[in-house]
Amino acid sequence: MTKIKAKVPIIGFSAYSGTGKTTLLLKIIPLLKKRGFEVGVIKHAHHTFEIDQPGKDSFEIRKAGASQMLISSKTRWALMVEQEKEKQEKRLEEYIAQLDQDKLDIILVEGFKSEAIPKIELHRPSLNHPLIYEDDDSVIAVATDAPLNNKTTLPILDLNNHKAITDFIIEIINKK
Repeated sequence: MTKIKAKVPIIGFSAYSGTGKTTLLLKIIPLLKKRGFEVGVIKHAHHTFEIDQPGKDSFEIRKAGASQMLISSKTRWALMVEQEKEKQEKRLEEYIAQLDQDKLDIILVEGFKSEAIPKIELHRPSLNHPLIYEDDDSVIAVATDAPLNNKTTLPILDLNNHKAITDFIIEIINKK
């Protein structure tokens, strides 16, 4: 694995589907914002997805064959890029390069678990999934909702203590 290059710290959240990665992000992003941090997020989807709805102009223009569709207003803009089904998915670094990192303090990444970025593993023992950190030395902490059966030297965070997880992330930002 090659190390991902970025201008700002990157922290990934790695877990099996249904563990609560998005739910956690929805809790910690406002806490980071409240503490003055600008946050970028990259989320991996394992399936085809639509961010616009049929009947909307941007959707219809894209479906008509536009390979890039940028929609803008006074408050936001979005660029949708159609790409051919590739044999191999783009690397995280290619998506990071699309962000305006000069306006960010941190990039949070949901998914992309095979990428070599610092990651917080989310683990719920009740779901009976194996621990990811045992095979991934990029994991820097485990956030769990119950005691782990395995011994580790990694920091253990309470998955339900969003402030403590946010504090851990801020420590990482401040070390950069």
